[in-house]
Amino acid sequence: MKQFQRLVWLAGGVWILSAASAGIAADALPKPDSAFKGKIDPSRDKSSPDWPRRSSASKGAPNVVLILLDDVGFGATSTFGGPVATPALDQLAKGGLRYNRFHVNSLCSPTRAALLSGRNDHEIGFGTVVEGASGYPGYNSIWPKSAVPVAEVLKQNGYSTAAFGKWHNTPSWETNPAGPFDHWPTSLGFEYYYGFMGGADSQWHPRLYRNTTAVEPPATPAEGYHLTTDLVNDATHWLQQHDSVAPQKPFFLYFATGATHTPHHVPPQWIEKYKGKFDQGWDKLREETFARQKEFGIIPANAELTPRPKEMPAWDSLNANQKKLLTHEMEVYAAFLAQTDYEVGRLLQNVRAEGHVEDTIVFYIAGDNGASAEGGPEGLDAYTVDGKPQTVEARLQHADDLGGELFLNHYAAAWAWSTDTPFQWTKQVASHLGGTRDPLIVSWPSHIKDAGGLRTQFHHVTDIAPTLYELAGVQLPDEVNGVKQLPLEGVSMVYSFDHPDQPSLHKVQYFEMLGNRGIYKDGWWAGSRHLLPWQSSQRALWEQRSPEQNSWELYNLNDDYSQAHNLAAQYPDKLKEMQQLFDSEARRNNVYPLTPHRLLLPAPGGDTTSFVYHAGVARIPTTSAPRVVGRAHRITADLDVPAGGAEGVILAQGGRYGGYTLYVKDGHVTYEVNAFGNRSGIIVSSKPLAAGKAHIVVDFMPDESQAKKEAVTGGVGQGSQVRPVGPGTAHLTINGEPAGETPIAIFGGYYYETFDIGSDLGTPVSPSYASPFAFTGKIDTVKVDLE
Repeated sequence: MKQFQRLVWLAGGVWILSAASAGIAADALPKPDSAFKGKIDPSRDKSSPDWPRRSSASKGAPNVVLILLDDVGFGATSTFGGPVATPALDQLAKGGLRYNRFHVNSLCSPTRAALLSGRNDHEIGFGTVVEGASGYPGYNSIWPKSAVPVAEVLKQNGYSTAAFGKWHNTPSWETNPAGPFDHWPTSLGFEYYYGFMGGADSQWHPRLYRNTTAVEPPATPAEGYHLTTDLVNDATHWLQQHDSVAPQKPFFLYFATGATHTPHHVPPQWIEKYKGKFDQGWDKLREETFARQKEFGIIPANAELTPRPKEMPAWDSLNANQKKLLTHEMEVYAAFLAQTDYEVGRLLQNVRAEGHVEDTIVFYIAGDNGASAEGGPEGLDAYTVDGKPQTVEARLQHADDLGGELFLNHYAAAWAWSTDTPFQWTKQVASHLGGTRDPLIVSWPSHIKDAGGLRTQFHHVTDIAPTLYELAGVQLPDEVNGVKQLPLEGVSMVYSFDHPDQPSLHKVQYFEMLGNRGIYKDGWWAGSRHLLPWQSSQRALWEQRSPEQNSWELYNLNDDYSQAHNLAAQYPDKLKEMQQLFDSEARRNNVYPLTPHRLLLPAPGGDTTSFVYHAGVARIPTTSAPRVVGRAHRITADLDVPAGGAEGVILAQGGRYGGYTLYVKDGHVTYEVNAFGNRSGIIVSSKPLAAGKAHIVVDFMPDESQAKKEAVTGGVGQGSQVRPVGPGTAHLTINGEPAGETPIAIFGGYYYETFDIGSDLGTPVSPSYASPFAFTGKIDTVKVDLE
């Protein structure tokens, strides 16, 4: 056993080191069962009981609310000088501390893994998002047992723990009804979870899980449903239940929204608030934000506004139609962020309403990476059948639908750049601050006295876990379940609460994402940029371009807050020193190989090529469903049709934005393929479906050239987006008789949704029916064979 110290706040306004109040830390978890301290005698009257005792939290251990937004830039919120009103964040900042040199990992899964573990992202297998995992220690997306999450340590030291919202840290091939579940939130320290498991989801029709069970949203969009609102409601309900039963226990509430990641889905009344607010364009917007940041003291007086990258167009170079469409994209995004802040504010108000003010510390991280430039030069919404965006003129015809159910819309890349003011670049770009620096607010009434204060120490997302350990009065155990633990990479931030001028304790930090590299040491930063954010999903560029081909830049952040002056030519020896430091940190943290080849992820069924399903099997993610795209395959459905006929979905995979479906409507069997929201092929049976037993077969055969192509590349895309593959031909037979055939132009699209038998949950694959369109006959089996 090791005695340790922690900082304790005294009413007089100072912190002192105290070992006695913190107790004794355990070297290992779980802690041994408590010894029986009663008395046992043959006579019950001479015996005295003693109940086994569970670990309890240290006296004064605070409740913790940890909030993480998604894809928000440093200069987006009004709190940090941005154009979007964020009154909840403003209020929190006025009573707490603002950190203007807080850093994240420039992509979703890596930041979340580092946040919840206190270790570096590659060190524990999260060098990229789980959908891009590869079979290397730094990229396999498998949370190691040697990196116990902070939630597990807090739970075993007397905390109640719950997580809400986006998770994105479970291997995508394990996110299915069969598991395994040891990498789900409820096996990584959280006693309760409600949210979605992937990197992105519809705010109107999300794929939700409660603990490890798929559940449907409690209402429809027509009834007012929105995901962020639902998450706040569920978190509030959990807290109220907790306080009703165990008010003496502190809690750790992790609230990670899917907002403001694409799709930018938000009710129209919020969009109306920002109509006309961005007509000045992104160049002028950056100047306005920069001026406010100086006025508010968010950035140093000598900070400079970095120029627009040559890869992004000047606003004045756009034509009238481009300006009209792209302005509205930003209006929708701003509305989405404003609504998100409102909902987070509602959560915080509900926490306060439960009486948790002085006993609760709030960490509000406004972004898990910089703003997202993944929308490309003109943003994204509607596609043609081959997966290419429609023309600006065609997109303007449905611009008023942006934010609603019909599109998975995203704004233009330069808007992301503008909300990363004053820095260069955006999400994914780990070589520059636009992708790695985000706002942090810390609020702890009565404990943090410098209300509204600014903290300028360099900190990183790995520092949150050590901070929580210090506040809770616990230490990271040496072993958990017999597994020796990796040391923490972060440092506690508690020292900064009362010492605004104390030098940072976080001295060195590497950054790497998708070939973009950065290294920080004592105020110096070196970085090397790779592909543009909207190019990283292009397989050809990914395979052909090597990060080693890119030059390095050098910045002195002590004098140059925004990375405005590249000093590489002026200080070549310093640059070489920093490059060598990156290499040593990269080797230590499993960063190599850079940009590993993108291959198919493991399949839950292994090499299985024949799958049998029964009625009611539903919500199977694409990564766990048969990989039919681009492959010859057969779908066989055996049904029992009642005398009055039947209708409904037999099988469906995907939804409005791409997929395929086999269903019965108006008495006819229909097989339909949807590519990027457009009909790619359809067969309607030549004869109606008769009552009785029905044996329905759909055969798909890709064109010979396509089959050869797929054999060479080793498969097709996976995860939430399936790259376009085709063409081919589909044949339909019913009870052995030919019933129709059709060319299929292409398979492809966004598979945010799932594989379902007997219904089509979420949004419908076909516009010919409304979800769930459950089958009214009897489904004996549905079989999928890959040939």
